[in-house]
Amino acid sequence: MENKRVSVILGIFFILLICFIIFLSIVYVKIVTPRKIPTLQSTKIDTALRGSIFSLDGFEVASSSNLYKASINTQSIDPDKKELFINLFCIYSGIDKAQIEAKFLAKSNVVLSYNLSNSIATNLKKLNLILLRYDVFREYENAKGVVIPKQGLSIEVSGNNRAYPYKSLLEPLIGYVKKGESSGITRVYGLKGVEKYYNDILSSKQDGEIIGKRDVGFNVIIDKEAVKKTRQDGFDITLSIPLRVQHKLEGILDRAKSRYNVQEVIAGVMDSHSGRFLALATSNRFNPGTLREIRDYSSLNLSALERVYEPGSTIKPIIYAILLEKNKINPAQVIDLEGGVYKLRNYTIRDSSILAKGTPEDILLRSSNIGMVKLAAPLSSTELHTALRAFGFSELTGIDLPYEKRGTIPSVRRLNIEEATKATISYGYGLQTTFMQLMRAYASFSNGGYLPTPRITQHISAQDSQRYSLPTPTPIQILSSSVAHKLEDLLIAVVQKGTGKPALVENVIVGGKTGTAKIAKNGEYIDQYNGSFFGFAKDSKRTYTIGVVVFQSHIQNDYYGGRTAAPIFKEIVEMLVSEGYLEQTQKENAQALEPSPSL
Repeated sequence: MENKRVSVILGIFFILLICFIIFLSIVYVKIVTPRKIPTLQSTKIDTALRGSIFSLDGFEVASSSNLYKASINTQSIDPDKKELFINLFCIYSGIDKAQIEAKFLAKSNVVLSYNLSNSIATNLKKLNLILLRYDVFREYENAKGVVIPKQGLSIEVSGNNRAYPYKSLLEPLIGYVKKGESSGITRVYGLKGVEKYYNDILSSKQDGEIIGKRDVGFNVIIDKEAVKKTRQDGFDITLSIPLRVQHKLEGILDRAKSRYNVQEVIAGVMDSHSGRFLALATSNRFNPGTLREIRDYSSLNLSALERVYEPGSTIKPIIYAILLEKNKINPAQVIDLEGGVYKLRNYTIRDSSILAKGTPEDILLRSSNIGMVKLAAPLSSTELHTALRAFGFSELTGIDLPYEKRGTIPSVRRLNIEEATKATISYGYGLQTTFMQLMRAYASFSNGGYLPTPRITQHISAQDSQRYSLPTPTPIQILSSSVAHKLEDLLIAVVQKGTGKPALVENVIVGGKTGTAKIAKNGEYIDQYNGSFFGFAKDSKRTYTIGVVVFQSHIQNDYYGGRTAAPIFKEIVEMLVSEGYLEQTQKENAQALEPSPSL
């Protein structure tokens, strides 16, 4: 019995001894073994920005800035000072207190906000220093026994923001952007307009980076051991368009849209020689900052490039120039205009302005459809098709903007088979053109016969302010200088004595041609019209090609191009004079620039 008792006591003793050894082992691990301390090295990323877009007169019309996120480890805050932290953070950030208190339900790293502006981020960095001084943050040990050093409020870049300070001004020309994730940063990418076409140039090139030791505020200590990589922002784009001129033009178009009760009005002013636009505008614009509120998505498109239509009588000077170039016009010929009604097989052609007969020049001045059909008849289908393509129809103009449409002209085969199609092309039906194609074609009448490549950009700039010119294709000569000058004189006469009189501006050399075309819908023409006026205005130093198109006039309102587009053209020329882009010519000097007496 005694031996049994001794055995039990020894057993208990050995169990207690084993437990004591285990306890000592734990104490040894905790006390003797060094504690795990995380690295004190940090990386700071200096996020590169997308380049800006400037107007020619130096206004920043699209710019980028960084957005910041504020994050905190909720366990690193002294529980007794949590309320102080929340109150001060809400005051400095402007964020609702209840929203921040909800974040503190998590016992971990939490992001307090993702969309802080640069100024708020700067203020929060200052707040962080104040909180460090007042020991709001603490060191603590996590569940794995790792000691977490004192951590402050972390302020880091979360992404890029794109701002358009002038809202709808210059839209949809500038375009807009979308957001996308890259390397943990929200960046923006061009979707339309200049933003899309020059996306690769505008996009940021390389984020800056500094790797080194950090302080308690998570700031990298910049010393000789720190490793640096230079930040490279995107290039800036400067448009050829002054903001003031664009603003004036948009005002003219807005008033015209209201006055004529139409669907859209577009207009452009282009240097006839260089092809650079001084202004390119529409009455249908949008604010890129409120894209979600847009109901009419068609307003996101740049109609000058993306909208095709039948040009009507604005095609007539182009057909006339082709005929002159091919020596198929006899200026002395008198053409019977059939009393305003002409039957071509089963097709009836009518004139709104009835002439009994007229010379080729009379036909252009009075815009006779019947006369143009008869003048163009000697052109073969191949000659007509080839010449229209040479003028740039059914071809891209090459302008530095995306989503340009080509338009269409009938094939040679169709022109051979369908006599009526060939005839109607001579007065602007049966083909589809764009505003930009007509601008380019009309420039040839006032620049000596050349097709320029349209441009809306002046230059690009690097971070070091170095400017780089963008390559521009050499203009293509499509008319002899004599034919170009002849058309220039004819278009001046159209304004002075013909259908273009509403575009006349005193003491300014103005030439151009009206156009009115019925709109086809579901294969049938309806009582809606597109009215247009294309031409030029010039002084002794400068020549501008100017185009205006008024889309979807109704029959009960003014719908002829001479009554809608021509007066708008006149307003544009007067604006250019008032802004100093054109000089008025004294009457005694204007005689040299008037059309020849034969007109």
